[in-house]
Amino acid sequence: MRLDIIANKKYLDVNKETGELYIVEKIDREYLCTTKSSTSCYLKLEAILENPLRIFNIEVEILDMNDNAPQFRRDAIHLDISEATPKGERFSLSNAVDPDVGSNSVKTYHLSESDYFNIEVQTGRDGSKLAELILTKALDREQQAVHNLILTAVDGGKPARSGTVSIIVHVLDTNDNAPTFNKANYDLKIMENSPIGSLVINLNATDLDEGSNSDITYSYSLYTSEKTQETFNLNPSTGEITVKGMLNYEDFRIYDMEVIATDKGANSLSGQCTIKILIEDMNDNHPEISIKSFQSPVNENTELDTVIAVVSVSDKDSGDNGVVDLHIPDKMPFKLRESSDNYYELVVSEPLDREKVPEGSPPLSDNETMTLELLDVNDNVPQFPQSFYTIRVKENNAPGALLSSLSAFDPDLHENQYLVYFILEKEIANTSMSMLFSINPENGNLYKIDREYLCTKTLTLCYLKTEVILENPLRIFNIELEILDINDNAPHFRRDAIHLDISESTTAGERFSLSNAVDPDVGSNSVKTYHLSESEHFTIEIQSGRDGSKFAELILKKALDREQQAVHNLILTAVDGGKPARSGTASVIVHVLDTNDNAPTFNKANYDLKIMENSPIGSLVINLNATDLDEGSNSDITYSYSLYTSEKTQETFNLNPSTGEITVKGMLNYEDFRIYDMEVIATDKGANSLSGQCTIKILIEDMNDNHPEISIKSFQSPVNENTELDTVIAVVSVSDKDSGDNGVVDLHIPDKMPFKLRESSDNYYELVVSDLDQYNGEIRTMRMFSYRDPRHQRLVVVAKDNGEPALSATVTIKLSTVETAVKAYSDMTEVPLEYDIFSDLNLYLVIGLGSVSFLLLITILVTIVLKCQKPKASKAAPPCRNSVISERNSTIADSTLVSNDAYWYSLFLAETRKGKLVVRQPVPKGSRYIVSSLPRGTGLTDTSDSAASTLQV
Repeated sequence: MRLDIIANKKYLDVNKETGELYIVEKIDREYLCTTKSSTSCYLKLEAILENPLRIFNIEVEILDMNDNAPQFRRDAIHLDISEATPKGERFSLSNAVDPDVGSNSVKTYHLSESDYFNIEVQTGRDGSKLAELILTKALDREQQAVHNLILTAVDGGKPARSGTVSIIVHVLDTNDNAPTFNKANYDLKIMENSPIGSLVINLNATDLDEGSNSDITYSYSLYTSEKTQETFNLNPSTGEITVKGMLNYEDFRIYDMEVIATDKGANSLSGQCTIKILIEDMNDNHPEISIKSFQSPVNENTELDTVIAVVSVSDKDSGDNGVVDLHIPDKMPFKLRESSDNYYELVVSEPLDREKVPEGSPPLSDNETMTLELLDVNDNVPQFPQSFYTIRVKENNAPGALLSSLSAFDPDLHENQYLVYFILEKEIANTSMSMLFSINPENGNLYKIDREYLCTKTLTLCYLKTEVILENPLRIFNIELEILDINDNAPHFRRDAIHLDISESTTAGERFSLSNAVDPDVGSNSVKTYHLSESEHFTIEIQSGRDGSKFAELILKKALDREQQAVHNLILTAVDGGKPARSGTASVIVHVLDTNDNAPTFNKANYDLKIMENSPIGSLVINLNATDLDEGSNSDITYSYSLYTSEKTQETFNLNPSTGEITVKGMLNYEDFRIYDMEVIATDKGANSLSGQCTIKILIEDMNDNHPEISIKSFQSPVNENTELDTVIAVVSVSDKDSGDNGVVDLHIPDKMPFKLRESSDNYYELVVSDLDQYNGEIRTMRMFSYRDPRHQRLVVVAKDNGEPALSATVTIKLSTVETAVKAYSDMTEVPLEYDIFSDLNLYLVIGLGSVSFLLLITILVTIVLKCQKPKASKAAPPCRNSVISERNSTIADSTLVSNDAYWYSLFLAETRKGKLVVRQPVPKGSRYIVSSLPRGTGLTDTSDSAASTLQV
């Protein structure tokens, strides 16, 4: 009885007396059965009984024991979860692996206590257990940015074993906090005439979010007047408000503004504060005295308290800076008497006496007549025909429009007669006269008046203030001329284009402020309404500001989709209320900001691929391409294996996370693993990442890379020469790990041998005696070998498959003759399948036949001689030993044949890489055999001195 174990190690052996199997080496089920695809693990044996020959296939099932604890591939699992993720969302976790199977494999998972997370155990396609992390409560990054959890994997063994891994959840920020200022209202004071660039306030708004969601820009709201924006500069990055224009208390005393702080998140949020800036007065204006009426000359007998002149005094400054003290020199016969606010009368306070005013003492005179030719000197003042003109004009005369023509006369001659006209500087309503009117210096033509220039828009009524003074008796009249507005200005926007960034996730009904149009006209001639070009996504609503101005709010009426339309171009038209109405337009360009609302998609959901086994490491299998309709980081894709992809697959194929290329990472062997299933996930890098997946089936194609394997299952030696035909001499199994034609093996032995191969069952062959009485090419000696004969004979045995190209196992067996010591050489070499028919062996046979003939002739001659001589005692010829020499680096044959007869028994024992082939020939009657057991070894082994046991037949 013999036991063959189909494995790399000899784990079991059999007691040949009792038939009991016993363990000779520790069996590790996980080492023996590396894959977990099958829960059963078998050690395959073949028991061979001889006399009669019977073969039994035995499968010893190796039962699993819980000797391995579950373990995770990584020590820590990092997850990035947005705080906007709704509760109930699930996240895949890396599963634990346990080499054990069945009830000893991973059975459940436990999660450390958490208010925000729980797990649910799922079963994979291959029956493995994996955990999904479930969000049970909404996250708030501002409260807790990182959650540290412990995931424990427990197997079903008794006692149970477990393994743990840390789960670190990083809470990603979403823009859920609006910027806030330190105060909602600021009351500030600044001195007039402060230098340009002077700091007013450094606003500071804070945002609890992080990253771009906390980056803040500052801007004025639509409620901040254009005058204020022209006077104060707001730094959009730092929030600093500095002086931009001249501050004049007398022109503008209070500035109101509203500042908005807006973050840079995808769905931007904003906060605002109001600021009131009070301009403080400084004494920077001189008092102004204006003589309203003056009577001269005055009689010296004028009564006391007679009004000689009326004077007005003013100071633009305020408070004590604007209080003016008016006085005249002492010891004068006049005094000042206040008549009304800022008006004073100069009255006679003492009797007047002209004679008390000296003109010379004593006065002297002289007369003389002379005739002179008088040359003209410029001694005449130009005079207007009238001292006062009233001109009635309408406002909004075009620049350069003639209002009136004034003409003066000068009686002087020549160049003294030429006149130049100009306007004396005087302020009307805080505006210089020269800013309102112009006059032609040559002819006195007077031009233009503009209500919008004369009066700011803050006043709906515009007055030109004048004073009329009547003398004798003295009376002063304040006159206000109302300048009526006409619709001479069209509305216009501060910018030609209004750019808005609106996220595609913005809900319908959301409102967005638009820059308002300005119109210098007032009342019904100012902006009254707005119109928006036709759009299915937007409309507008007209709002009224605190100052009564009109502005439009853009309203989203239909959800946006950036992938369908990334930019919306609209036209906003502002229309005033004049007759006819005037209008102005601005482009509204809406840029739709991307949100991560599209998951990556592969070109195909399922891929069936084929690749040849033994493909080089790094060979490209497929270049996956997933696309994402989003943009920016929302469309940046990373590739990874899903949890359903086995560890074996991940170790065999490399997936580039950036490019999606799948390349060969480990050795591909069709005989070990034929089908690889994997699931690849494409995940974008958006804040709330989305993913898509595809399944890939890789079929390994077989190539003829395995030589046939021959194994001798039974071998009967020695064999009697009278053995009956069809007697089984040996049982040989042959196998080839390749598939299809590559695995079909043709087994044959040299022709003209007294044996044949007969297939007994699948891949099993019996070597049987074909004919012992016929020569059939059996190799036998015709005489005794002499020292002149060749010492080596050679025979080739071939096992060949049907692959393309065909592979074979070839054995060259050399027979050597030695005179005394027995030597066995193992030296097997592979030779080509096609060899010359006229081989060395045939050559040796021809030489042998010639030698035998020659020896026969010599023998006859010697016999004749001996007959003539007296016979002597003869000595036994020394035995001749034939041994098997292998030309291959393999295990040596188990038997050696010794013959002392001229006809010798030839034994061919060949062994391929993993199997053996025994071929034997019949032996002539009367032969003597010695079968010795040789130890196994490699290389050239000399057994001549071996103390082997012998069997004589």
